[in-house]
Order: sequence, then structure tokens, then C-alpha cells
Amino acid sequence: MKRKIGKAFIYLFAIFWTVMTIFPLFITFFNSVKDNKGITLGMFTWPEEFMWSNYTQAFEAAHILQAVGNSMFFAITSTLLTIVIGMLAAYILSRKVFKGRGIVYTMFLIGVMVPIHCTIIPISSMATQVHGKNQSWFLILVYTAFALSQAIFLFTGYLNGVSRELDEAAVIDGCRDRQILFRVLMPVCMPIISTEAILAFIAGYGELIFGMILMSDQNKYTVARAMLTFTGGYKVSLGPIFACIIVAVVPMIIIYILFHEKVQEGMLTGAIKG
Repeated sequence: MKRKIGKAFIYLFAIFWTVMTIFPLFITFFNSVKDNKGITLGMFTWPEEFMWSNYTQAFEAAHILQAVGNSMFFAITSTLLTIVIGMLAAYILSRKVFKGRGIVYTMFLIGVMVPIHCTIIPISSMATQVHGKNQSWFLILVYTAFALSQAIFLFTGYLNGVSRELDEAAVIDGCRDRQILFRVLMPVCMPIISTEAILAFIAGYGELIFGMILMSDQNKYTVARAMLTFTGGYKVSLGPIFACIIVAVVPMIIIYILFHEKVQEGMLTGAIKG
């Protein structure tokens, strides 16, 4: 009887959690087919008339599909760079002994505590000096730089908990540092790599401030920047903004459906090997 009650409680909690997760998506979709009046007077009500023209405006005025492609490119590229550079730095900080190692690690920890918005002016000036305005590579480097401190902090802490016997066994087999890192340690570190990849990707995909400051060419707008198309000095078109949100969320859902098993598999593999 206790076991049945426990299973029933778990099922009820799972159903409740599913409803709470999907409910905001449905509300966003309903608001994406309403006008401003329908949204302000009844955000949680069924639309009286489905205004599919909001999606037309999102595609034609905001070029939301192109913006989604830009954000995906920026987020994926910066995430890959963050993982590779972060693991290289973490391997040195965790496995090598050299003078000033503690100072270097402390500098990265300080980077975690630096507010991003405090760097807007210097980064904008730097972009002007190196001709980085409207350049994809500069925005990718900015995203990577802000994600690296956290990545190195997480990767170093995780590597410190991995037995050095793996390194010694790899050295006996003739592996060098590059092979030890990419063939031996990275598979073990898949749980923390997966965590950091998710954090870095979400941060890059939804970032607004630097995308707005560094990109003035509409062909290179990010998703968040494209949504500002419907925000003016005296009027805000809420329906098209919600339509943009729906279009922007779809790729995230598809990516989760396609890769959630790989992430879970990597986490389990890393846990077993660790």
C-alpha cells in the first residue's frame, strides 16, 4: 500500500510539473494571435479571433527566421569555443604545477563576479578600435569571454575531483597531454561539460545588450534584438512580439528533443567513469 501511494504521489507530481512547464508556452501562443487589446484585457483567455497576421509581421518586419539563425550561430560557436578553451585552461590549472597558478585561477574567479553591464563602454570602444562593429567574430568572442570564467571555474573544480591515476595510466600507454585531455579526461567530464554547454548556449541565444550595441545591420540581428522592431516610443505591438517568442522557442524545443538522450548518456557515462 505504501509503495502504491508513493507511486501515485510521483505520478501526480509529474503531471503537475508537466502542466506547469507547458502552460506558459500555451499562454504565449494564445497571446501571439491576439491584438494589444485582447492581451491586456485577457492574457489568460481564449482568443476571440486568431490574428495570424502577427506571425506575418514577425517574418516580414522583424525577419525573425534570419534572427533565429544568427542567434543559433552565435550561441553554438561561442559554446564550442568556451568548452574547448575552458577545458584547456582547466587542465593546466588542475594538472600542472607552475609559479603563479593560484593567481591565475583567482583572476578567473574574479571574472565570474564582474557584472557584464559594467563592461559595455570599454567593449564598445574596443569594438570601434578593432573594427568589430557588425562583425560576427567580435560578438562571438564577447560571448566566449564572458562564459569562460564560469566554465574554467566549473571545469577546474570537476577535474580536481578526478583521480590522477587515469593520467598516470594514460602516460604509461604513451599518451601526451593533448591525448590525455581529449581522449581520457573529457569523456569523464561530460556531466560538467553538458551543464556548462547548456548555460553558455542559453546565455548566448537570449543575449540582448551586446547584440544591440555591436550589431546595427538588420541582417545580423539576434532574436532579442529583432523583437525590438515592434517597440517604439509611443506604441508596443505585443502580438508580433509573442509571435517572435514562439518562433524563437521552437528551435530550442527541437534541439532538446534531438539531443536530450545524448546529454543524459554523457552524464551517466561520466558518472560511471568518475
